[in-house]
Amino acid sequence: MLACVSVCQSLSNFYINIYLFRYDEKREEIYILAGATIGITIFKNGHWEFDDDTEA
Repeated sequence: MLACVSVCQSLSNFYINIYLFRYDEKREEIYILAGATIGITIFKNGHWEFDDDTEA
């Protein structure tokens, strides 16, 4: 949970809008969609990663 607050605070500090905040109960993960292209997954263990959208 602390990782989620930290990520959201960092986005907010840079004035980036958070458009989607979703908790997946089955996978126990949080997904955040911010700005035009930022996607972040926060895992149950507190680690997080940016989505890799380089594949088109």
